[in-house]
Amino acid sequence: MWTNWSGGQRCRPVATARPLDEAGVAGVIRRAAERGQTVRPVGAGHGFSDLAVTDGVHLDCSAFAGITGVSAVGGPEAGSGKAVVRVRGGTTVGELQEGLADRGLALPVPLDLAAPTLGGALAVGAHGSAASRGSLAEQVLALRVVDGRGRVRDVPHADLDAARTALGALGVILDAELAVVPATPVTVTRAQRPVDEVLDPTFWESHDLAEAALFPSSPTALARWAGVAQSVEEEAERGVGVTSAGATGRTALGGAVVVERALPRLAPSLNRVVSRLARTVSATGAGHRVLSSPPAVRYEQSEWAVPREVLVGSLRALLAQLADGLETGLPVRMRVGPAERGWLHPAYGRETGWVAVRVPRGTDPGPVLARTASVMRAHGGRPHWGTRHDFDAVDVAAAYPRFADFARVRDDYDPDRVFTNPALARLLGD
Repeated sequence: MWTNWSGGQRCRPVATARPLDEAGVAGVIRRAAERGQTVRPVGAGHGFSDLAVTDGVHLDCSAFAGITGVSAVGGPEAGSGKAVVRVRGGTTVGELQEGLADRGLALPVPLDLAAPTLGGALAVGAHGSAASRGSLAEQVLALRVVDGRGRVRDVPHADLDAARTALGALGVILDAELAVVPATPVTVTRAQRPVDEVLDPTFWESHDLAEAALFPSSPTALARWAGVAQSVEEEAERGVGVTSAGATGRTALGGAVVVERALPRLAPSLNRVVSRLARTVSATGAGHRVLSSPPAVRYEQSEWAVPREVLVGSLRALLAQLADGLETGLPVRMRVGPAERGWLHPAYGRETGWVAVRVPRGTDPGPVLARTASVMRAHGGRPHWGTRHDFDAVDVAAAYPRFADFARVRDDYDPDRVFTNPALARLLGD
């Protein structure tokens, strides 16, 4: 039995294959296709959606991992001052970022979760908290995949924007070439700020990296921002999370969540207390380390990408809706990002505001997620593919201008739908 990190998704695949090399990946897919079985790539299981759920074959590429090469800095594809790194699809984000740090390099936008694999993070459009620098998928310069007929293919430039964020529908990612940058220490600060301040566009426009966590009942938000460090001697490197756990301690947050599950009416009062306990802290070091935010409790999550210009309105509307008896022990997280090129990336073609809602495990997530979806849909929201949502193929076709082009590429890479499952059938159709 396979279960994801939150426990909200589970399935019983007919088999789980863990190939050690490129030929092994291709062989698994060919054999499954010959037997009439479907194949779903599966990474760390840290997503919340049902993209990995299958009664076919799970393909675990975790053994096919590692950085395999770094090109000279300043190549024409990477751009001035950048380098190109080649990395295998089963490499975790943590392994990638640590491996880059060992080489004096970094992703342009640090990612704060280490567990997801590169292939999984690309498939769902994993992103950071930078207003002007693109997500992991935006750094892709080349991809090598195994398609639905077991053929190893270098994705041509014409198909690259389809493959950047493809929900695992086009093939299994063997290798990716990514644009990376010289590593620069950053200083991250976390502090309480009035809600009106963090909802003012100048908050995220005035910082290199910025985000905030907000409780519906609290007049203050827990804000976090980062910029290039002026000195690397300020203090020992440590993580500064934006979650309530990072601000008040994992034990305190865990206790509050337990009480709120038993007595939901106490949630607003306890959340206001948690907000007041937040301390101002600062740390300097490698971006992916000081921005790390490991979860304190397990939860279900729904995250939505809305046009940047309606972020404030959508967030205020959502907080008002959740304050009406649906407040949980975990805050709403706000981030921003630039427009993306990936045809199915939630930020495709528009500057984006990201709004994430979390419901602690043990609490029925249905009412909160339904209310969230209603508000976000009313503001033109597109769901983060790795989280819980209610989109279907009609919604996807309406929300993504290049959906028909993506479908054409899918017909080429997986004409027999070897990579399908109920989630893809619902989202992409047959």
